[in-house]
Amino acid sequence: MPTYAYACKDCSHAFEIVQSFTDSSLTSCPECEGTLRKKFNSVGVVFKGSGFYRTDSRDTKGSTVAPAPASTPAAPAAPAPAAAS
Repeated sequence: MPTYAYACKDCSHAFEIVQSFTDSSLTSCPECEGTLRKKFNSVGVVFKGSGFYRTDSRDTKGSTVAPAPASTPAAPAAPAPAAAS
């Protein structure tokens, strides 16, 4: 259930209350019985970070981006032929 913030127009008392979507808004202040107003806050979802990409939540089979080629280790150098004595 969402949390709603209210402030009294008369005494400036501010508080938050958890209400269902179907509950009606509060109209009277619990402190002074004055008129309440609902405070609207910013959106509850904030995306932070360097970015979100189309392939972040997809299976790799459906991706159109080719995977980076795996690097192969270099073959060991062959020993130099021994000089005849």
